[in-house]
Amino acid sequence: MRSIRSLQDVVDWGLCIGCGACYSVCEKGAVELINVEHIGIRPKIKSELCNGCTACLVCCPGNRVDASRDKNERAGMEKDSVLIGPTFDIWEGFSTDPEIRYCGSSGGLLTALSLYCLEKESMKFVLHIGMDTNMPWMNRTVMSRTREELLSRTGSRYAVSSPCDSLKLIEESDRPCVFIGKPCDTAAVQALRKVRPQLDANLGLVLTFCCAGVPSTRGSLDLLEKLDLEKDKISHISYRGNGWPGGFTVCGRDGEKKQFLPYMESWHFLQKYRSFRCKLCPDGLGEVCDLSCGDAWHKYTKDTDDPGLSLVMTRSRHGQEMVRKAMAAGYLTLRRSNSASVIKAQGLVERRMEIFGRQLAMKLLMIPTTQFIGFRLLGAWLKAPIMVKIKSFGGTLRRLIQRGLWHRNPVFPN
Repeated sequence: MRSIRSLQDVVDWGLCIGCGACYSVCEKGAVELINVEHIGIRPKIKSELCNGCTACLVCCPGNRVDASRDKNERAGMEKDSVLIGPTFDIWEGFSTDPEIRYCGSSGGLLTALSLYCLEKESMKFVLHIGMDTNMPWMNRTVMSRTREELLSRTGSRYAVSSPCDSLKLIEESDRPCVFIGKPCDTAAVQALRKVRPQLDANLGLVLTFCCAGVPSTRGSLDLLEKLDLEKDKISHISYRGNGWPGGFTVCGRDGEKKQFLPYMESWHFLQKYRSFRCKLCPDGLGEVCDLSCGDAWHKYTKDTDDPGLSLVMTRSRHGQEMVRKAMAAGYLTLRRSNSASVIKAQGLVERRMEIFGRQLAMKLLMIPTTQFIGFRLLGAWLKAPIMVKIKSFGGTLRRLIQRGLWHRNPVFPN
């Protein structure tokens, strides 16, 4: 059985997600992050500087994602669900600020909680992603320090991002900060904080959102082409927000709205451009963080003009405390929910039931797999109907062979 022995292995076997953590942790300058248009952001390793160092594998979510918890940490948690992972509390609600609620993807809860941290907990900034103003179909890592900055960057961005590339900004800060990223990003952050004491001290809150995967840049460009829009004449693109669930909205250089495509239609198009690694992820609900948040789809009715509603899952004692304090301070409007609602709302639990079968197919072909620790993948797979089991194994086996994924595929050939 082949195994992951280097960052190059992670990239060449299609297990990289482009989080950027390797760039932050490498003290030799051996990693360069490059956006490969049809794949995603990938690290290009300078072998003359790397010299076989494997320090970056400690935090690489392509190599390992650890959601395990010790007995003390589990104390007080809700009954562990095989499908959604352990939680302290599950809430349903929205930002009390109506403008944040409207602008956010599904209630603005992450934005509202971030604002609470800035205004009431004296945290220095929020490290997250925002639109690249020079290339609106792209993202860039940003620091937000005010309500206005948070508002201008609220809403989901269905494009590649690497927020972990700027973790040194948090590590070197003189006060704690908020980090917001995809579940794979927060998994990298939580792994890295275990070996970087100053980063650990400055991570005031680690937040994530429910994630079904990240489309490549080619996805957005093809969608623009489908809508007959020229990228050089575009000033702004939002993928969601300004109503629930919002949609793919494009504005021209003159500020005029050029096109709007409802979220369900745009996502149906973009999701075909997700990476191989995204389809192997059991952590769409975000377990390795302080708090995860996602759409309360079980309450969504397309015939109503709802400004947004989210589910919140607190994954740590600290996350639980911060949510309760933000609610008491009037930033969040929440009511109790439960795991059954999460399962009903988020189709991501169905993917979790398939991961064991997909990894089984990879192992049969001797393809290295990401280590997912603490996710109880066999238990989730056993809950799946027999046809789902057959499809997850047989379908994956067929695709791996047809697409040539049973062997290394270097992203940056020598």
